[in-house]
Amino acid sequence: MELERFFKKDTLIPVICQDIRDNRVLMLGYADSRALALTMSTGTAWFYSRSRQKLWNKGETSGNFIRVQEIVSDCDDDTLIYRGTPCGPVCHTGHETCFYTTLWQAAKED
Repeated sequence: MELERFFKKDTLIPVICQDIRDNRVLMLGYADSRALALTMSTGTAWFYSRSRQKLWNKGETSGNFIRVQEIVSDCDDDTLIYRGTPCGPVCHTGHETCFYTTLWQAAKED
């Protein structure tokens, strides 16, 4: 598969990680072409760290890998979803997902 088509607009693209068992959103990261290729060859989630300016394998220090079973692209080929199974908490805070804080919620109608 020609991976470069995903990087025509930018060298980094957003990657949503989703639990394949219940469709819960786990985290958001960014991938370059090398991270995407490594994810496909190893079966674990790889990203490009914008703050550290280097590749990183999610779980390399914590052991909480994400075992990727499927990668899907959006209609514009500029965002990906890694669908897989987390091996422990995904968030560095220890939460199962990085999305655990409610910012806003609509009022309930009676």
